[in-house]
Amino acid sequence: MNELKYLNKYLLKYKTNLLLGFCIIIIARILLLFTPGLIRESVNVVDEYRKGNIIGIDIVQTELVENIFLILLAAISAGIFTFLTRQTIINVSRYVEFDLKNEIYIQYQKLSLSFYKKNQTGDLMNRISEDVSRVRMYFGPAIMYSINTITLLIITFFYMYRQSPELTFYTISPLPVLSFAIYKLSGIINIRSRIVQESLSKLSSFTQEVFTGIQIVKSYAIQNIKSNQFDNLSKENKENQISLVKMQALFFPLMILLIGLSNVFVIYIGGKQYLEGKIESIGIIAEFIIYVNMLTWPVASLGWISSIIQQAEASQKRINEFLKEKSEIINNPKGFKKIIGKIEFANVSFMYSESKIQALENLSFIINKKESLGLIGVTGSGKTTLLKLITRSFNLDSGKILIDGKNINEFDIESLRKQIGIVPQDSFLFSDSIINNIRFGKEKASLKEVEQVCKIAGIHNEIIKFKDRYDTILGERGVNLSGGQKQRICIARALIKKPKILILDDCLSALDTETEKKIIQSLKKYIINTTTIISSHRLSSVQNLNKIIILKEGKIIQKGNHEKLINQKGYYKELYYKQLTKKDD
Repeated sequence: MNELKYLNKYLLKYKTNLLLGFCIIIIARILLLFTPGLIRESVNVVDEYRKGNIIGIDIVQTELVENIFLILLAAISAGIFTFLTRQTIINVSRYVEFDLKNEIYIQYQKLSLSFYKKNQTGDLMNRISEDVSRVRMYFGPAIMYSINTITLLIITFFYMYRQSPELTFYTISPLPVLSFAIYKLSGIINIRSRIVQESLSKLSSFTQEVFTGIQIVKSYAIQNIKSNQFDNLSKENKENQISLVKMQALFFPLMILLIGLSNVFVIYIGGKQYLEGKIESIGIIAEFIIYVNMLTWPVASLGWISSIIQQAEASQKRINEFLKEKSEIINNPKGFKKIIGKIEFANVSFMYSESKIQALENLSFIINKKESLGLIGVTGSGKTTLLKLITRSFNLDSGKILIDGKNINEFDIESLRKQIGIVPQDSFLFSDSIINNIRFGKEKASLKEVEQVCKIAGIHNEIIKFKDRYDTILGERGVNLSGGQKQRICIARALIKKPKILILDDCLSALDTETEKKIIQSLKKYIINTTTIISSHRLSSVQNLNKIIILKEGKIIQKGNHEKLINQKGYYKELYYKQLTKKDD
């Protein structure tokens, strides 16, 4: 139960609802427990009439009718209160489910990029859906039936003991055996529940990955391979589920056996005591049988409740693992808010902790406000890593980054990122309309503003050809657009923010050189007051910028403007003749 202690704050939050539900359960159980006493009286009346102690069938009939009416009234009242119980306690479980999902979602958004590099999307989804659903069962049925069972046991024991202490002892004697069995089986169920959830996460992660990469799967005709892998994971999950269910299945036969034993004790011991005159009437035996049968489901539910709690604990343990994760990026919410746009790297080094790859080594350069910088280098040279450090996606190993002369760590991250427009290599679009995708950059942007940035990004003329124009709904990740269209919509999304710093990370790669040239020309006027960094493999994207840096294996091997670098021997001059003069041939 240690893992479930985390949820105590929700018990306190909804204590009023839970206490109200607890009171309603007590009332419902008391009303229901009128029935055995009324049945005892009815049996006794008939027995007395049979013995001749009561003369007149009318008296018996009247008493029976009254008792039947009272039994029906008690049952209906108990039913109403049971319904109210569900409306209080079960509703609380839904509130907790809502709160916990939101808490996990907020936690996911706080965690740094390194967390997402280590964990699969399917596993993240499984913890916020399947695991939370199992925890909800702990707050709903488990709490409700636990209170119900405990209340019923206490009240029933009181009524039974009042009638016959000795018979009560024999009737409840199987319960210690039941408690021991629950204790032993619960530990096994806890272990198997954890295994089930882990295998389900593997299955979810695999499925999500295949669906995301379905184009590659079909292109390489590896459907059969993936189907076989899915089949193996499904079989593993099935075997784990069956293993868990087999253990859970032991509970109910055991419960029924022990309840049956209680009935045997009632009939045998009770009958013997009646014959010996130790109990007043035969109606008491009937009353005890009703009590035992009333306890059948509550006592049997102990196993089910135990199973729910064990599964909830296993799931909450998985949830706690992520809730206890601390972001490597520590925000300073009281830090600097506004930026002008000057950027300085001072002896910056960075290594990826997972792969131990030295991405950047001892980088130093300055970009003044409203200046533009181009980054050139082969794949893996460190361009994207450098750009991610400007948005504080990672912590530095050494050195420092200054924004307007202030350490980047002293800025409020949210304020900093809101003033930076970034277009990543992976042109990600949401399953929403085109206009809403662009408005992620500025929520209340007008259609006119959206059209303006789309014209600069060179996508406006293509959008208006769509049937629904800017209201066109995109598929997952913008699947119904070409690569170039996605890139240009992402550029428009960054531009609409009117950022102080604009970062374009090789985001023109899917465009032909003519379209690229037009976009660069349009951008010049729009970003005149913006500090701009463009990363690219093409010199045509960066040759007109104020400064150009060439990276190789995380180090600066050349820097300067186009005129300076074209007159130097080295990587830039070689690339220039390969890319730009080749077109003139």
